[in-house]
Amino acid sequence: VQPPVESGGGSVQAGGSLRLSCTAPGFVSYSCGMTWYRQAAGKQRERVAYIDVDDVTTYEDSVKGRFTISQNKRTETVYLRMHRLKPEDTAVYFCKTRGLYSECVNAGWGQGTQVNVSA
Repeated sequence: VQPPVESGGGSVQAGGSLRLSCTAPGFVSYSCGMTWYRQAAGKQRERVAYIDVDDVTTYEDSVKGRFTISQNKRTETVYLRMHRLKPEDTAVYFCKTRGLYSECVNAGWGQGTQVNVSA
């Protein structure tokens, strides 16, 4: 599994929307799940959303109803659609594979993509 590559970040006003993308070639072959994390300046990295090989999803409470995680297995891309963005959503967003195989665990971190939400 290749290290993930995130894209799609940018600057928006509160209430706006963004769609983040994450590609990690090989993650489908190893039945990895994918987690989106975020890290705001001066804060610890936190989990935002997760999707497993069967499309089961979980969300952190503060993003439920606003963010949607999905995947396209053919293109090996995981998306994070973010709506009704708030200034507190400002952070660098990362994705990371997880799963039973070591290939999922050891794929590493990408560079992240910056999301800035202004009031």
